[in-house]
Amino acid sequence: MPDQIAQHDEDARAPKHRSSSGGGESGPKQKRSRERAERILTCAVEIMAEKGVDAFRMSDLAERTGIAFGSLYQYFPNRTAVLETLARRYNLIGHACVDKELQNLRSAEDIHAVLCAITDSYTRFFLDEPAVQLIWQATQASRQLQAMDAEDGAHLTDMLYSALRAIAPEEPPQALADFAQVVMVLMAAAVRHAITLPANDRDRFLNLFKRTLPTGPAGLGS
Repeated sequence: MPDQIAQHDEDARAPKHRSSSGGGESGPKQKRSRERAERILTCAVEIMAEKGVDAFRMSDLAERTGIAFGSLYQYFPNRTAVLETLARRYNLIGHACVDKELQNLRSAEDIHAVLCAITDSYTRFFLDEPAVQLIWQATQASRQLQAMDAEDGAHLTDMLYSALRAIAPEEPPQALADFAQVVMVLMAAAVRHAITLPANDRDRFLNLFKRTLPTGPAGLGS
């Protein structure tokens, strides 16, 4: 996991009231707070991997971390807060995966290759980080997390739209926006289905899906 993403997440989740007003101790105290928050999240992933998302409880975290309930709730008031923090962390990593591939989109002729690369990169991300699959499953049972998942999809769509605008400024903006949304929605659905399949079936499914992706300028049609 990229260090800068982990650091950003830890800073966001560390309880603000734990910061010391004394200049000399604020640094060490904040560091301990971040380390404890990170430990809680690490244990949460371990517990979900062992028991499943549905069976994950805050009492499990208290037992695994050895942190008293009172202290635990100062970091994360409930299980949804834990899941949301993990989801936002993994979303940032997913954004980095997509952004890396979009750097290769320099002309309309690159569209198909880049979309295929994003599909492969996102699939590897889900497979390399099993916790991502668990967190995604959890989003389906929570309206709050579903809303966050929708926001993430909109952000990915905007990333693709911005990249397309850079190479096809002559295209109507609404046409590019619609194109980006359809592609990203279908891609997300394909990847999330693919990771549930055995390896051979997964590869066959994704190879077929990638053949349906746009292959050039005509794919942008207004």
